[in-house]
Amino acid sequence: MAENLTRLRKVRGFTTRQLSGALERAGRPIPASGITRMEKAERQVTVDELMALAVVLGVSPSSLLLPLQDAEDVQVEITGGGTVRADVAWDWADGKRPLRTPSGDVNTADLEYRLYGRPPGRREAQGVVLRPRGARGREQVAKIREAYRALQSVGLDLTELARLDVEQFEALMGEADDGSRVD
Repeated sequence: MAENLTRLRKVRGFTTRQLSGALERAGRPIPASGITRMEKAERQVTVDELMALAVVLGVSPSSLLLPLQDAEDVQVEITGGGTVRADVAWDWADGKRPLRTPSGDVNTADLEYRLYGRPPGRREAQGVVLRPRGARGREQVAKIREAYRALQSVGLDLTELARLDVEQFEALMGEADDGSRVD
């Protein structure tokens, strides 16, 4: 945070006093001395301050929190999440994927991350948008989960599913092991 704040303040052409003034005009005053202490990592930043800094600097909050690099060989420490690759941290911060996934259940973790952590219009998952609305929407999501678990039980993941045509899918899913239909 400290390095990013310093970098972005300078790139935007602000002195600490000018940034302080812009924050005051935005309704979240932080004295210039407070900004200096933030840049030296001597002062914690509240969530409100983080949001105001991002607004005034014209960036997303994640750009203040994560390193400028987006590479597999750069490691990032995420409070509460441990050390992860920078590209994973950015995808997580951008709402594209969970930070950690249980081993062997990546697709369910991804779908649940999108379902619980994203607003209805932003739940895109491999070309599918989940938009549960009311009781019917919740029923549809429950059916999707049920179908997904059935797919997992026959060893098929979403990547493979996307490669199947309708006839292949129907042939694969037509009958479950117990003779019941999987629809």
